[in-house]
Amino acid sequence: MRSASAGQTGFNPSPLAFISGLVAESGASVRSSIAYGPASRHQLDVYEPEPGRPQRQTIIVFYYGGGWVSGDRGLYAFLGSAFASRGYTTVIADYRLYPQVQFPAFVEDAAMAYGWVARTIGSGATGARSGRAGSITRRPIVVMGHSAGAHIGALIALDPRYRAQFAPEARAPAGFIGLAGPYAFDPTAWPTTKDIFAPAVGNPDATRPTVQAAKLKAPLSALLLHGSDDTVVTPDASTQFAQALVARGANVQHVSYGVGHLGVMLAYARPLRWRAGVFDRTLRFLDRIEAGDSRKPEPTRSDAQRATPPS
Repeated sequence: MRSASAGQTGFNPSPLAFISGLVAESGASVRSSIAYGPASRHQLDVYEPEPGRPQRQTIIVFYYGGGWVSGDRGLYAFLGSAFASRGYTTVIADYRLYPQVQFPAFVEDAAMAYGWVARTIGSGATGARSGRAGSITRRPIVVMGHSAGAHIGALIALDPRYRAQFAPEARAPAGFIGLAGPYAFDPTAWPTTKDIFAPAVGNPDATRPTVQAAKLKAPLSALLLHGSDDTVVTPDASTQFAQALVARGANVQHVSYGVGHLGVMLAYARPLRWRAGVFDRTLRFLDRIEAGDSRKPEPTRSDAQRATPPS
């Protein structure tokens, strides 16, 4: 891993702002600026299929990257609308950033948002769905993140302390989708992140998803996507995380594409999907969770071939 902090070593959000304003997809509606906690950055947006369109039960909770120092949920309308137009309710949450807070506050915020989702839209009386009048069903929730957001999401999925404290009503995630996450490095020792993670100096393993994978108890299906040209968070981070999860019995799909750190995220936008097949791959992963057969994933393989622009 050459660098750990996407926010401080090459991550530029301006392409996301341009794309979100240009290519947000039809068939989705959004409820914006919903408070999930007391702080000013405890806000989230909920993207849902428009009335009359198919409604999947699985919910996506997405955490963006930015090196734990930057980011804004409004930059990701292209992602929320893309999944909602396919039937998947998608929640994109802000969280507090350094220097306002240090680790683990931003993970706690993300867990609080996860709890809001489980409590507010993740369950309901659905006799028609379950076949028993008056019964309660819980909708599966998949945690998804890019870069620093993948790191945060992985800790929520693996370390039950965050859910116990900040989302006690929530079950463990039904799945995890990680894009270019820095899962393996020690952020307490890295020059650009040591101040952000200073409270964990005495226990750096608490910050490392590759180590926290040992706490995995419930079955987990994971989709790890990485760009083979990523120089911000090098691909071995996903390789090591995949190995740690497999060792704990998780079903893992680990796929690489011939793009860079931001490219693996931008390829979810409609005009750029030719660059990498991340959107279709993610939809297939979600469809398996929706159908209840996520324990039979697609085989692991690499898609790192060079994409050709559409003619």
